[in-house]
Amino acid sequence: MFFQNILGGSDHCILIYVRERHNFMSLPLVVVLFAAAGIIWYVVMIFNGLIAIRSDVDKAWSNIDVSLKQRHDELPKLLDVCKGYMEFERDTLQKVTQARNMYQQAASIDQKAQADQGLTSALRGFFAVAENYPDLKANSNFMQLEKRITDLESEIADRREFYNDAVNTLNIRIQQMPDTFVASFMNLSPRAMYKVEESDKADIPMTFAAAR
Repeated sequence: MFFQNILGGSDHCILIYVRERHNFMSLPLVVVLFAAAGIIWYVVMIFNGLIAIRSDVDKAWSNIDVSLKQRHDELPKLLDVCKGYMEFERDTLQKVTQARNMYQQAASIDQKAQADQGLTSALRGFFAVAENYPDLKANSNFMQLEKRITDLESEIADRREFYNDAVNTLNIRIQQMPDTFVASFMNLSPRAMYKVEESDKADIPMTFAAAR
């Protein structure tokens, strides 16, 4: 009986020791699991954030593209109205037509941005020259088209600003640590800003062809 009590007590101590050792060994494992879960959660948050910013950039460009197409579709109507009045301004009309054709051939964002700058410049020159034709300025169709295109120009400018803000945010994020590692995994690269040349900001001189 005495030895049985000793053996029984010994087994109880061993059981307690095993349990304590198991709990001691489980603690680091729990810490590692929590740390791993935290890292995964953080990476997922970065991933989702970059996706959201990329979507903002794509959406901003899509909005610009819609306005560019709408302006592009209005130009043939404008040219048709003006041909009867500005028959001696063939060079001015030709510049608008060429700029429109350049936009039609543009495929990438950079090409469309460059074509937009050329078309904007051509239209500014066109409307400046049109000031010399009061009958044209009084034409109701011309007034409607001029207002429509002018409104689209303002809309494009506003959307261009939003696009550049989104691009700037994306470019900063993908260069910051640790976002740059996730961005590399997503194959994200810096986007080009939609810049306006200084020449396009300058006033257009109002030069006119001599009427015959």
